This record gives sequence, C-alpha cells and structure tokens, in this order.
Amino acid sequence: MSHFYSRYGPARHPRYTKGRVNQEYDAIILGAGAAGLMCAIEAGKRGRRVLVLERADRIGKKILISGGGRCNFTNLHTTPENFLSSNPHFAKSALARYTPADFIRLVEKHGIPYHEKKLGQLFCDRAASDITAMLERECRDARVEIRCNIQIQTVHKGQASQNDDSTSGQFVVQVQAKSDSEESLYTASRLVAATGGLSIAKIGATSFGYDLARQFGLKIVPARPALVPLVFTERDRRRWCDLAGASCEVAASVPPTKKKLQSFRENMLFTHQGISGPAILQISSYWDGKQAIHADLAPGRDLVAELRTREHRDQASWKAMVREILPRRFADRWLETYPLAGTSDRAFIDAERQLHQWEINPEKTEGYGKAEVTAGGVDTDELAAKTMETRKVPGLFFIGEVVDVTGQLGGFNFQWAWASGFCAGQAV
Repeated sequence: MSHFYSRYGPARHPRYTKGRVNQEYDAIILGAGAAGLMCAIEAGKRGRRVLVLERADRIGKKILISGGGRCNFTNLHTTPENFLSSNPHFAKSALARYTPADFIRLVEKHGIPYHEKKLGQLFCDRAASDITAMLERECRDARVEIRCNIQIQTVHKGQASQNDDSTSGQFVVQVQAKSDSEESLYTASRLVAATGGLSIAKIGATSFGYDLARQFGLKIVPARPALVPLVFTERDRRRWCDLAGASCEVAASVPPTKKKLQSFRENMLFTHQGISGPAILQISSYWDGKQAIHADLAPGRDLVAELRTREHRDQASWKAMVREILPRRFADRWLETYPLAGTSDRAFIDAERQLHQWEINPEKTEGYGKAEVTAGGVDTDELAAKTMETRKVPGLFFIGEVVDVTGQLGGFNFQWAWASGFCAGQAV
C-alpha cells in the first residue's frame, strides 16, 4: 500500500483522468534511497513542494542491509581520491560542499550512537534502521511527500500545444500504484533521478535511471559490477576453493595504467567460487576483466632477511615461516603448490618473490547480485558538478549511484549519496 507524508494532512489517492494533471509539485524525486532522501530533505527545507516516488515497499532498503545491518554511513577520511570516475575531478565540488562532518552533525542531532570501526569507517551502534528513521523524520519535518510501492509508467517533458499548455516545460510522470490499477499523473519543473545502479537486484535494482538518461539523450559510461567478489577459473577453483573460509592480510593491486597504482592492504577471503574480502572487493573496482591481479601475501615483510636471523636456514625453517604468515590450511596448500627449490640464496629469494607477487587471473566477477555498487553510469560531462543538473535538459538532475562516480569500500559511497543529494536539493 502506498503511503506518504503530506503538508495537507492525510493522503488521498489522486484520481487519474487521461490528459489531465492530478497533482503538481516543485520537484519530483525518483528513488527513496540515500541520495534521493537527502535531496528531498534539502529541497523541502527550502520550501519546495517535493514528491518522492519509490518502487519498493519501504524507503532506504540498501541503507538497511549495508554494513552488516549497521550502515557504514560515512568515512572520516573522505577525499576525491577515494572515488573512481571517468572524470576524477567531478566529485570535488559536491564533496567539499557536504562533508562527513555535516552528516555526523545530522546523526548527532538525532541522538544516534555510532562508532569508528577502522580506517575512518563510521557505523551505527545499534542498527541501520536508525539512519532510515532519521531520514524519515527529516522528510516529515520538511513536509516532503513519499510514495512507496509505485510503478513509474512514463516520464516526459511537456510541450505547449494549441489546446493545452498546462504542462509546458514541466516534467510529467505517469505512475501506477502496485496495489491497484489506478494511474496518476504528477508534474514538476524539476525532476531528480536517484534511482541507483544495477547492484543487488533482489532489493529492487533496475536499469531505470540509465534508460531515463538515454531517453533524454545523455551519454552513459558502460556500467559494471564494482566492490564485488571474483571468480576463479575452473583450474584455480579446483586448486584453492576447498579453502573457503580461510582469510589473510594481503596487499592487492592491478598493474598501473596512466593513473597511479592502486593497492589495498586488507584481508582476502577464499570463497567457494574464488576470492573476496575487503582487499579483493576494493581492487575489483579497478580490474578491467583482463589483466592479472597481484596479491602480496606477506606485505611489509622481508622474509629472506628474517630467515637469516633464525638458527636454521633450511626447508623446515621456510615452512614454519610460511605457516606464521598464512592460515595453516592455506600455508600447507601454498607449500605444496610452490615448493621451495633447494636452500640456496636464489631459491629463498624466488620463494619470497612468489609470496609477494602472487598472480591471480580471475575468470569473472560474481556479478551484480553480489556487487555492493555499480561502476559507470551517467557521464559526468553531462552534469554540472555544483548542482548535478544536466546541461542538455534544464531541470533534470541525476544523483547518487546512477552517476559515474563510484566510491571505494568503507562508507565513501554513502558520502557521495549525501553530498550529491545535498547539492541537487540546494538547486531544485
């Protein structure tokens, strides 16, 4: 059943008459996720009459499942360098206008307890629902209307005609509530697409935002899964995947391109299909699907030098050292797969190099079903960095994950959602 908060009291389902507008707004926002709700709050606080349309049965579904149910809602160390985009400079303006400190003030205003887990990552102490409840309350205070369980049928920009110019220059959104067959038309001079990406279809992800962009003639950077586990080739699955559950610290990287080398030192986890864990999720966003991924299994260690300090410098000492570095099952498999070729200096140097430069050639990713975010999206060249408004279509905005700005793991994607939503909310 659809619901919304109204400045005019209890909601009545609007009557639909073909060719006529049921309700008019200053801004219509498509999507009640992090970016869409932030945009709605800011626009509502500025006195705009705002309608948020959401296809799911409740707001903020991705917020609710994030961070293991505790929502990693921002990162204290957010910089533009934490984001991947065809234009690495695009996010600078929005991130400067709305910072982690701004969102933390909002969290503290609502008395939500939180903590820093590691590397600047902030989580709710209790549950992610604290964040959705906060956003819901802010929307209500800003007199924002939210309708859930809504199926959008068509979107177009009205043009004047001889018979009726009531929608001239207005965006017209035709919708249908999932609970019945009655259709409605809404219009607004501002339309904001906060429709998310393709990740996690089970909570309602669709290509709607990209389709809308194409409808209005905007360029799209090809979408792909990001922050996603990787799948081994059949050969490597047979070799390694019975180690599922084993994890160790690594430094994962891909060969450098024109951009600087990306390397992430965190845990790697073996799965039944390949590898995952924070280090692998991070590097997956930079993997082009072809090049090898390098994993340093002993980051920061000079093993040959350490071996020289030991009483014995032999096969047994090397085996003991590898078992210190790697989980026992992984260590034993490693020693079987890459046995030490003698006890010469060259043999130890080669064995250490193998540990520091393990070359992994994944077959593919686990796809959008397991990806935390979608890389690619609406080309930033189409948008004004300060407002998120499209250059070609006045009054049309794109914010959040649907835009070609993808954060690293650790709260950065939520900060982009808050920041881009804030900027659009200040402009609609």
